[in-house]
Amino acid sequence: MRLDLRLYALIDPEHAGGRDVVELARFAAEGGATTVQLRDKGSTVRSMVERARHIKTALASLGVPFLINDRVDVALACGADGVHLGQDDMKMEDARRLLGPSSIIGLSIKTVAEAEEAPVELLDYVGIGGGFATSSKDNPAPPIGVAGLARIIEVVRRRAPNLPACGIAGITRDNAADTIAAGADGVAVISAISLQSDPRAAAQKLRAAVDSALSKRHGR
Repeated sequence: MRLDLRLYALIDPEHAGGRDVVELARFAAEGGATTVQLRDKGSTVRSMVERARHIKTALASLGVPFLINDRVDVALACGADGVHLGQDDMKMEDARRLLGPSSIIGLSIKTVAEAEEAPVELLDYVGIGGGFATSSKDNPAPPIGVAGLARIIEVVRRRAPNLPACGIAGITRDNAADTIAAGADGVAVISAISLQSDPRAAAQKLRAAVDSALSKRHGR
């Protein structure tokens, strides 16, 4: 399945505003999310797999890739399109061996050093952040901001010119264009969609902001 990071919606039961996460994932995709991830830090494996299967079914007719955060086992069990891994999760080599060459695998990168060491040859994309302050993730490190995002993307592009990258953490309609201008191919968001009164409309507006910024960057 083709990977498109323009609007990467992270669906998290703890940050769903009381909504059903399956419905929320569908709203995000209908509004223009180009990739959807289930980020579930608190559920049992069994309930996570069941929830993931329902989300995958809801997204199937919309043609939107569905990824699982952290858990390669859950991705395998529910038939997800891939996983997003952090620096302390399963080694990339092991994840690729288990998931196979056609699965999507992304990696979180927070520093220049991590960008220099990332196994880019095994990756389909990277998520770079945290770019801005956020309440959706427990992140003790200060935000890297637009300048920090640009520095890390520069390293990634030097090592793997065609590897897609998205900005992560605290991204809204107000700073999405700055994130794209820094070199990102898209934005990954939780609250900017999930905690809005109309998630579908919020996704539409955010997607429009990203598309506009990409067109401006490419001179169209």
